[in-house]
Amino acid sequence: MAFVGTSERQSSHRSTPGSQLTPWQVLRNLWRYRQLIYQLTVREIRQRTRGSFLDLLWFVLTPLLVMTVYTLAFSWVLKVRWDSAGTPGAPGSYALILFSGLIPFNVLADIFARGPTLVLREPGFVKRVRFPLEVLPVVAVAATLFQSLVYALVLLAADLLLRNQVSSTVLLLPMTYIPLVLLSLAIGWFLGSVGVYVRDIGAFSGLLPQLLFFLTPIAFPLSAVPESLRVVFLMNPLTTIVEDFRGVILFGKALPWGRWVVLTGSSAVFAWLGYVWFAKTKKGFAEVL
Repeated sequence: MAFVGTSERQSSHRSTPGSQLTPWQVLRNLWRYRQLIYQLTVREIRQRTRGSFLDLLWFVLTPLLVMTVYTLAFSWVLKVRWDSAGTPGAPGSYALILFSGLIPFNVLADIFARGPTLVLREPGFVKRVRFPLEVLPVVAVAATLFQSLVYALVLLAADLLLRNQVSSTVLLLPMTYIPLVLLSLAIGWFLGSVGVYVRDIGAFSGLLPQLLFFLTPIAFPLSAVPESLRVVFLMNPLTTIVEDFRGVILFGKALPWGRWVVLTGSSAVFAWLGYVWFAKTKKGFAEVL
């Protein structure tokens, strides 16, 4: 399969001029490879669904089945309630709330899992002198984002079915994805590089999502966390992302713009640093592989 953008005109992965590491130049570089990113993302999605109609159908049905199981288990059998003010009270509400927290969490969890092998599994690209390796984490994030959006649509459909309404604040949903995508890119660039040199990093990075799950208000409201521990949860950027995602899609809450700007700005800095790290370290990939 031939990919657009792999010609001799593209920048070598053997060296990256310092001028290309400014935030503005990073955006220009990624925009330059947008068609290549699109092609590789389509390929990645097809690989995850195996390219067949039944696998694609299963890809769509999976969140529906998960949503159904959550509703039956937590709302009808266990009768679990979300003890927090301003939450939806219709049957199945806890399942909706739990599922809404898992959607953004699973994006980061997927990148933590795939990050260390993003470069390792593409040795053919590493050996191409002119191939822009920095697009590989972008492709992984884009494919995971596509899956997340499918889950979000299922959540909206379930919310409409169970509560017979969808809040107008759902229009702010794309804004909640911005810091999530930036953090995912930062993790992807960093782990993608480290994974080449430290092959065992995958065992460690695979444990981080499990720790983050218990440090993020996914299965319980933030108000249920003791005051003495709440600061630890608030230091976790995923807490803000989950709270904002859940707020706009289920609770009808507008984004706290001040907090959103701080989170997005800091996430952008981390993404830029991740890109710089990847660009500085990729020159040794071919020798290691």
